Amino acid sequence: MRAKKLAILLMCTLLVFGSAPLAALAEDNNGGDKSGAQAGKYSAKDEAIYGSLDAGGALQDMYVVNTFHVTEPGQIVDHGDYTNVRNLSNLNDIEQVDDSDKVRFQAKDGEFYYQGDVKNRALPWNIDITYLLDGEEVAPDELAGKSGALELRIATSANESMDQVFFENYMMQISLTMSPAIFDDIQAPDGTKATSGKDTQVTFTVMPEKEEEFIVSANVTDFEMDPIDISATPASMPIEDPDLDGVKSDMRSLSDAISDINRGVGDLNGGINDLSAGASDLSSGSSDYRSGINELDQSSDKLVNGSASIREALNKINNSVQGGVPEAPDISELKALPRGLRDLAGRLRESADGLDTLKESYNKAFNNLDQAMNNIPDYQISDKKIKALKEQIKAQSEDDANYEEVVSQLIETYRKAREAKGTYESVREAFGSVKGTLNDVSGGIRKMADKAETTASKIETGLQSMDQIEAIKDLQNGLSSLASEYQGFHNGLVEYTNGVGNLAASYKDLDAGIQDLAGGASSLNSGASELKNGTEKLQERTSDLPGEMQSEVDKMMDEYDASDFEPQSFVSDKNKKIDVVQFVLKTEAIEMEELDTNEDTEAENQKGFWGRLKDLFQ
Repeated sequence: MRAKKLAILLMCTLLVFGSAPLAALAEDNNGGDKSGAQAGKYSAKDEAIYGSLDAGGALQDMYVVNTFHVTEPGQIVDHGDYTNVRNLSNLNDIEQVDDSDKVRFQAKDGEFYYQGDVKNRALPWNIDITYLLDGEEVAPDELAGKSGALELRIATSANESMDQVFFENYMMQISLTMSPAIFDDIQAPDGTKATSGKDTQVTFTVMPEKEEEFIVSANVTDFEMDPIDISATPASMPIEDPDLDGVKSDMRSLSDAISDINRGVGDLNGGINDLSAGASDLSSGSSDYRSGINELDQSSDKLVNGSASIREALNKINNSVQGGVPEAPDISELKALPRGLRDLAGRLRESADGLDTLKESYNKAFNNLDQAMNNIPDYQISDKKIKALKEQIKAQSEDDANYEEVVSQLIETYRKAREAKGTYESVREAFGSVKGTLNDVSGGIRKMADKAETTASKIETGLQSMDQIEAIKDLQNGLSSLASEYQGFHNGLVEYTNGVGNLAASYKDLDAGIQDLAGGASSLNSGASELKNGTEKLQERTSDLPGEMQSEVDKMMDEYDASDFEPQSFVSDKNKKIDVVQFVLKTEAIEMEELDTNEDTEAENQKGFWGRLKDLFQ
């Protein structure tokens, strides 16, 4: 029996130590690989980094699950600064080579998993979570069980001490789960809310190369919160070019519409410019006309008084010669009468000439105004179409508020132009009647001047015949007729001056309206010019809207399309054939403490494994 035991021991010794030379030989043949096993091959390696964070976002623990897609069985060498490794595929040991970051293991075809615990390694992101209750910051460990208005802030930024490849190429998703029994009136302006069973889930997304701060607010009762889940994956999915044909067609229609608006504003600006020029000429002519009418009105008393003096002189002379010819009458006043009549006729003709000049200026101004007003288009744009245009402009030009301002100016100018044209149509007849009034007044003044000239000539003829006694009777008859005719002339002159007075009084209001029209037309012209400049700039900025939109879309696509991103290992840059690296992080929950009063449960826990195992067989 003893000999048999010795034989068995000897065989074991030979098996163990007899393989040592072969192992040494294999080590030499594999460049120092002590295992001597056949090298395995793999097509790709994945890394899943799991991290535990405290409630404030600070990293507590981290481990990595490595996945190898093995194509040929054998020994595989990986790299990683792990404090401990664990085989997740089978019961075989995994070797960590001393004084290096090598990890060696045997793997079969298919998937092979192992876990490596990591210490003293930071995440690529800084994550900071703060809690405010009723406006005051509260530490997470003091928040459980509290009630009030909660504001939770999550800030993310790049960890400058780490390789920036993950911050620049990874998209982070942050998810919070909130129970309706605790959270009410949940507000998350930058997040997406969804229902997950009975709970509300709020999700935030952080794009690559972006630093963000998100805020969630709610009213809480007996506050508790499940862990916050944070994941980070490469934003490397290819993005297909969007179909922009329909949008580009709408953009082209908008560009064409803006171009049409610019042309229409150009025509409108030209018409308003003519309107302003015509209104200015009309204003100048109206001012001259008003001055002339006022001057005539102011001289009317002198005309009437002068005519009355002539009439009284004629009556006096006529009375003095009607009684016979006892003696030669005093005709000194009569001799001065023709000169006075001719002076009166000259002044009347000057007034008529002034009115003719005024009439020409007025006609020119009126024609310009009438043409300018007729050039304003008669089309009408409904309020519904105006509202639709403003909404379309606002939707297509959010990056430039000047577009909306220009369109508002355009609409205001259109309405003012329509208002001006309507006002003009209502007073056009009054403007047109001024021309006839000027003709009538000018003609009447010339007739009175001619009659004054005729009267002066008759008086001179009569005076030349007074040295003949036989002509006295003819003179008496002539003077009687002259006095009678002059009375009619004087009455006409009085009516004329009264008409001039009424015209001067009424024209004051008309002239004021013309001046207002001229001022408004000038302001309208100035506004139309500014509007024209604005629409020209608008047309320049929007002439190639489809191309600009395509360029912006291409730029955005280039910014977020990371399909050419080459993944790299998080644990060691020595690792190759990296396919997928992702981060799965979770904060600790915030919970109220529960007191366990079940002594049996506590005693059960104190028994340990062997005690409970023993109970199974009793």
